[in-house]
Amino acid sequence: MFISKQNIQLLFSGNTIKLLVRILVTLSIFVLILHSIDIQQVWTILKQVRLDMLAVAILVQFSSTTVAAYRWQLIMHNLHFGQSFLFYWHSYFKAMFFNQGLPTSIGGDALRVFDVAAQGFRKRDALYGIVLDRVSGLAALMLLNLLAYVSNPDLLPIQVYHVTLVLIIIGAIVVVFVASLKYLRWLDNYPQLAIVKAISTRLHQAFLCNRTLLFVSSLLIPLLAILVFFIIGQALNLRYDPMTYFVIVPPAIYLTIIPISVAGWGVREGALVGLFSLIGADKPTVLAMSIIYGFTLIIISLPGLVIYLKGRHRVI
Repeated sequence: MFISKQNIQLLFSGNTIKLLVRILVTLSIFVLILHSIDIQQVWTILKQVRLDMLAVAILVQFSSTTVAAYRWQLIMHNLHFGQSFLFYWHSYFKAMFFNQGLPTSIGGDALRVFDVAAQGFRKRDALYGIVLDRVSGLAALMLLNLLAYVSNPDLLPIQVYHVTLVLIIIGAIVVVFVASLKYLRWLDNYPQLAIVKAISTRLHQAFLCNRTLLFVSSLLIPLLAILVFFIIGQALNLRYDPMTYFVIVPPAIYLTIIPISVAGWGVREGALVGLFSLIGADKPTVLAMSIIYGFTLIIISLPGLVIYLKGRHRVI
């Protein structure tokens, strides 16, 4: 389940420029944010945070990530990959470390592909499972966000509401469209579109069994992650109810999916500061909350570092 030195070198090659661009984008966004926010004020707020609540936030985020590893196991088992929960937990946390704790050009998903492929499976088939894992997570986040909007439609300006609603609807249409491709027999006449139909087939297969567990775990992951934002906000005296976070945080997470910065840093902060400012929140406090959340992810990813180092030692 461990990645060879040759595979690591392959992942690094050719991606250095992309990494440098992401670092530049991240720094540029932070410069723009700090242009309107007093960095000294942010530092003062950070020093006053309640450490006991931060410990709770770390525990909740750890639970969210563990459930994410379990959901990935369910999906991969439905795709006939096998392996124990411990295998997927190790691989998931290792991938998280490369995504969050290590600013490199290596993607965590690429590491997961190599982990699964090391068990004798094709990399392409392993990639299908990881893509479907990502899709299920995004769909669950959109569903929670939609429910929050329905229950509190007047929190944000109507323009923001409409844009987010359109994005959610487009996402739902794309998922339904991809799922329906499995039944289009005329696609068989075009070998170049075989991969499209393969993804649709895998989508059905991935959710063929354990649907209740997949549904519950998929909803639980973003629910716990947003709860982490709420706990950190409370630790910083950012007094808003949980529903406010379920409305505001998901759009910020959507934006971090776009691979233009390092692990979403800068993009997340800019989006949260902008959206929370629409309801009159204190910008330095919101920025401090987002920064703490980012470091929470890094702390949670540290077991992945230990797992990776042990695996590297075995290979060497």
